[in-house]
Amino acid sequence: MCTGIRFTSTENTMYFGRNLDWTQGYGERVVVTPPAAQIPAAFDRPDDPAEGHAVIGMGIIVNDVPLYFDCGNDAGLAVAGLNFPQSAHYAAHEVLGSINVAAYEFPLWVARNFSSVDEVRGALRTTTIVAKAINDELPVAKLHWLIGDATSSIVVERMDDGLRVWDNDVDVLTNEPDFGWHRQNIRNYLCLSEREPAKAVWDKAELTPFGSGMGLQGIPGDYSGPARFVKAAFVNSHYPRQASEQDNVTRMFRTLGAAAVPDGCAEMADGSFEKTLYTSCFSSHTRTYYHATYNDPAIRSYPLAACDLSGAKPFVFPATAA
Repeated sequence: MCTGIRFTSTENTMYFGRNLDWTQGYGERVVVTPPAAQIPAAFDRPDDPAEGHAVIGMGIIVNDVPLYFDCGNDAGLAVAGLNFPQSAHYAAHEVLGSINVAAYEFPLWVARNFSSVDEVRGALRTTTIVAKAINDELPVAKLHWLIGDATSSIVVERMDDGLRVWDNDVDVLTNEPDFGWHRQNIRNYLCLSEREPAKAVWDKAELTPFGSGMGLQGIPGDYSGPARFVKAAFVNSHYPRQASEQDNVTRMFRTLGAAAVPDGCAEMADGSFEKTLYTSCFSSHTRTYYHATYNDPAIRSYPLAACDLSGAKPFVFPATAA
């Protein structure tokens, strides 16, 4: 379970963020990959540049490879992987003549190599996402991805019929089912409104609303992927556009809060409970990554400009107060 969103400020700078919902963490930290970092690739890709974009985001480092859950780069492009366990179907092996990318390295490959959604879209025409694990301890995670910049966002899904790249006009992604299903499903909620309903007359009875918020009667209140998609899409599309960095970061955390999962409400088959482990926000305006956890809701900031980007290895960035 996860929720990702993208929006732009009044100055058309992008803010990109997500909730990561799961039963346990993996020791994830804010990880920075310098442009000249030497990252082992899963497959031979001679067209990958020797130096890529600087990347910052949440993840872990395994065998000198940053495994990003979500990240943004110095060009203002961002990507997040969200759980897609029933429908994700990667290629079993690399394909000759294709750009072969292991699922575990897909976010880093996107953020290091590209500056815009259009560039990513073009490269995906000849890309194969392969079910290759980084080692024997970490299985291949079944995901789909939200990718955004200041102009738009797309959803990337590798399913049993091949690679799908969806234009995402609602700038939201959750989990199962596929994005096309979610995009059709929100038509069931086109009558939702931020406005207070008008009074109604039933014969001799005049019915007046109790107050504001009643225009949202019928919005789903559970924590399933479809329900969170509807809630996040409505709030994201109706939240007023903001100007300042602080107001846009507040918007991100408040919007994702509408889809956050509290402990004790979403039980898994094994008896454990999912909850929103962390919420993040990447600002393309300041190239800053923001982060708050379930147990510590204080927002921490990680400005890319404060990093020494001259190194040859990814590293963990210590937190500062926002």
